[in-house]
Amino acid sequence: MDQFLAFTVVGLTTAAIYAVIGSGLVLTHTTAGVFNFAHGAAGMFAAFAYWQLAVGWGWPVPLALAAVLLVLAPAFGLLVERVLMRPVQALGEAERLVMTVALLTGCIALARWIWDPNTPRPLSPFLTDRPALDLGPATVTWHQAITMAAALAIAACLWFLLHRTRAGTEMRASVDDRALAALTGADPLRAGRLAWVLGIQLAAVGGILIAPTVALDAQQLSLLIVSAYTAAVFGRLRSLPLTFLGAVVVGLMEAYLAGYLPQNDYLPGLRLAAPALLLLLALLAFPHRRLRGRDRKLVRVPLPQARGSLVFAGCVVLLAVVLVTVLSEDKVISYGTIFSLGVVALSYVPLAGYAGQISLCQLSIAGIGAVVWGHLGDRGQLWALPAAVLIAAAVGALIALPALRLSGIYLALGTTAFAVILDRWIFTLPAFDVFGVRIAFFDQGSVSVTGPDLFGWHLTSPVQLLLLAAVLLAATSLGVAALRRGRFGRRLIALRDSEAAYATLGGRLLGARVAVFALSAGIAGLGGALYGMQQQTVTAEQFNMIAGLPIFLIAVIGGLGAVGTGLFTGLAFVVPTQLFNELGSWAHDVSALLIALAGMGLAHNPSGVLTGMREEWTPLARDRVLMPVLLGTLAAGWAVTATGLLPGWPVLVAVLAVALTLRSRAAVQLNPTGDVPVEWWGIRRPWRADDGEVLARATAN
Repeated sequence: MDQFLAFTVVGLTTAAIYAVIGSGLVLTHTTAGVFNFAHGAAGMFAAFAYWQLAVGWGWPVPLALAAVLLVLAPAFGLLVERVLMRPVQALGEAERLVMTVALLTGCIALARWIWDPNTPRPLSPFLTDRPALDLGPATVTWHQAITMAAALAIAACLWFLLHRTRAGTEMRASVDDRALAALTGADPLRAGRLAWVLGIQLAAVGGILIAPTVALDAQQLSLLIVSAYTAAVFGRLRSLPLTFLGAVVVGLMEAYLAGYLPQNDYLPGLRLAAPALLLLLALLAFPHRRLRGRDRKLVRVPLPQARGSLVFAGCVVLLAVVLVTVLSEDKVISYGTIFSLGVVALSYVPLAGYAGQISLCQLSIAGIGAVVWGHLGDRGQLWALPAAVLIAAAVGALIALPALRLSGIYLALGTTAFAVILDRWIFTLPAFDVFGVRIAFFDQGSVSVTGPDLFGWHLTSPVQLLLLAAVLLAATSLGVAALRRGRFGRRLIALRDSEAAYATLGGRLLGARVAVFALSAGIAGLGGALYGMQQQTVTAEQFNMIAGLPIFLIAVIGGLGAVGTGLFTGLAFVVPTQLFNELGSWAHDVSALLIALAGMGLAHNPSGVLTGMREEWTPLARDRVLMPVLLGTLAAGWAVTATGLLPGWPVLVAVLAVALTLRSRAAVQLNPTGDVPVEWWGIRRPWRADDGEVLARATAN
């Protein structure tokens, strides 16, 4: 009985922290209409800042708490609301989701850059010098008592704020209809600022309270938010009492699993994955119309032409040939994953770009493809590669079945839960037998992966595997482009535009969703197998949810509807990472930080950058004089670099300069008299004699 009470006290303490964090999520969603994926990262940052002040710099605890909760957290909330969320407030749900995912990625990268993750940072609980409180058979530490008291006080204050004050009424009214609330005298901007400040402060309180009980690690603290997600979903993202009830359920479940779960090799991961499992069950068990919110901001999906698709596929293979001829073998190993990760990123195009289904578990599914190939293709058996694709596709179809009940942000939550379940439990399982079939994942360690046997050749060298990945990326890109032009692609676009209209006209929602999830998962599984071949040894950490977020962000930046997103993502993810790694360990997380910043800056442009790049370079591609000049310049640069006459970087800079000059010239020739913005006079068209007089008259007025 004493043991049960001890676990109950621990569970209630954890529940109090989840309740505080979850109430901040509910507050932000209820009043600002945004589900903040970076909520846990804000708490993580607060915990690190508190450690820095109280331990690193030796500030008194009350002063450190006041600085974090009353200065840093409100300032961070104001920054997020003003700079990041306000510009995308009028856009769709997907843009707001991308913004918070970018913020999560950026916070983790920035924290790992500032505070070395290899340095331990213990943080003592509050009032450790005082004896614990004896409440009958139970013993409660002062830190536990403070945590539970803080949760109760926060609950009372939030209820009073939202239901008994004008500011709370403004906050609740602004999310329903900002224009109507403004007509009644409310200030939606002020309500949004207050919601973000309070939400970030609650995340900071939760992060500081939980930090002494866990390792002060950026990724681990940020992922603790999954438990708060579960509590918030229990409250259907609007009810604080139900959110607190959900927090109690999650906290007690974790405590009892830690105390009473049998000790064997298969169950420790279940305790870690239990909040994600409960989150998935809660999403499915609480059907409600608000769980099916859809974007109202639809983006035109480009229609790739057959000729352009073939040219693009040829360029992919040609780029691979250039890389293997100009790079040394160790550089080929470093940059070879451009094409395999490009295949993984390409899986977002039919799923999110065509069908509008948000998924954050694509890299985890790629891990399944890598594992299947590693075990079945351990001698290079070529049949194991389609087997890896089919098994990954089966997993995608399994995800699609519950996904029929979810959409928008709630589908993103469901796929996040699935990724965490894979990370924390499934991938940690040792090998086991099911009906005589041996099933193995990462065997609680790593898996060795080899290349395939192809027409009598065993592909093992980095050059061979890079070329193989490039050819398969080109072939997969052709397939995705053909899908967009075909009947099924048009059906997916119709499904994205209006599920109700799609079903009314005879479309089968379940069949379409299962098909597109299976297709995208199969593509991701192929990319994971190729990635494993190039790495030779893979671990579960390489395929966790946090590792997949930068790939998702770059795909969004490129444009989820563009077939070229695969190659764009591979280049934008691998090249900067390798360049920064060469600068030293201090720059290890800079590339992830830059990706996050780019995601924040381009989330308000749902079409992506590839559409604009295509429009800018099309005149040059169609010019019969300038295009051969560009091709000749590229060939000359390739020859000079491959023969070693000049280093690669000066040649690359010179080729880029020539290409940009030719592009500007082609644009001028295509539209010599068209309207050109004044800032481009002299660049996109020649400078004219009367331009100075025109500018003088304009500035004089």
